[in-house]
Formats: sequence, C-alpha cells, structure tokens
Amino acid sequence: MSQEFDRWEGRYDIDGFLFGEDPNYFLKACETLLPASGKALAVADGEGRNGVWLAERGLEVTSIDFSPTAQAKARELAAKRGVEMEIIETDVHTWDYPDAAFDVVAEIFTQFSSPEQRAQKWAGMIKALKTGGLLIIQGYTPKQLEYGTGGPKKEENLYTPALLAETFGGFDNLVIEEEELEFYEGQAHGGMSAVIKLTGNKPG
Repeated sequence: MSQEFDRWEGRYDIDGFLFGEDPNYFLKACETLLPASGKALAVADGEGRNGVWLAERGLEVTSIDFSPTAQAKARELAAKRGVEMEIIETDVHTWDYPDAAFDVVAEIFTQFSSPEQRAQKWAGMIKALKTGGLLIIQGYTPKQLEYGTGGPKKEENLYTPALLAETFGGFDNLVIEEEELEFYEGQAHGGMSAVIKLTGNKPG
C-alpha cells in the first residue's frame, strides 16, 4: 500500500485541486434521488469535491480517504463553502465500515483497488448502507483504456455491467448504464471517456 499511498500523495501535492472543486457530473445528476436529510458516506473522497457537495445538500457527510494531502484540501474546500463534514484518514479497503449507518453511499472513480481490495470495499459499503439507502457508483469501463483520459491502466481494475450486477444485482431500483462522453474534471479527467454509472437502493 505504501507505493500506492506515495503515488497519490504525489498526485495531490500540486497547486489547486487535481480533480477540480466542482462535484462529479454524475453525482450532481443524482440530486433528485437524494434524501432531504440523513447521513452520507463519500468513499475515497480525496480533495472533498463530492463530499462537500453532498454536505451542501443538507446531508451529514463522512469523507474517507488515505491521503492527508488531499484531505487538507478537503478541509479547505469545506471551509470555503461554509459546510462541515467528518473527515477520516483511513484505507477505504480495511476501514471498519459501521453497520447500517448511512442513507447514501457514494463511490466516484475509486478504481485504484485491486479485485480483492474492491470486494472488501464493496462489502463494507453495502454493510454501511441502511435498508433503503441509496448507492451511487461511477467508474471507467475497459474501453477507457483506448481513450486514456483518466483512470487506471489495468483492465482488472475497471468496471463492467456484469461485474456491478454480480455484486449489486439484488438492489432495488437498480440502474446500471454505460456511456461515452466528453467531460472535464480538474487536471486529471479530461476528454472523451468510457464510463459506467450505477444507482440503487439497498434491499430490506
């Protein structure tokens, strides 16, 4: 993990925000699905753009990430926007996810996880959701390797509809969609991209 930690610390150690200060476009598009109040978990939230946006929607946010450099920026962004959120420095794979604690769990472009780590992380995310809670996921598909405009270089780290359905197929109101579009988020995501997006509610 130390090599991955050093890599991300290096990526975040720049002037400004690596992925910008605005929320992920898909998360923003999910606004109508959000509860009016409640608790939200932003997984691998980095510099806080998504967690801060969820806090601005009136949710009580816990933002987890392993990069102190990124989290310093998250605190700065939260203060700038006039919101508060709990920021926890931890490994998202091994964090002790609390049982049925969150009304919303959002995982946006966290594809540094190996398949084994991903299984750990997703199990924790499911555990942490309350019954009926909203899950929001966005990631890159294998076709992203052709575009090279962001994301991991290992195909095993990328998401497919079958992979998501295997883990989350029992969720209520499940929507899994692939799309190819041009979008720009800070310095790290820019240009034509092949992505996949998921929303669903944890079944009772």
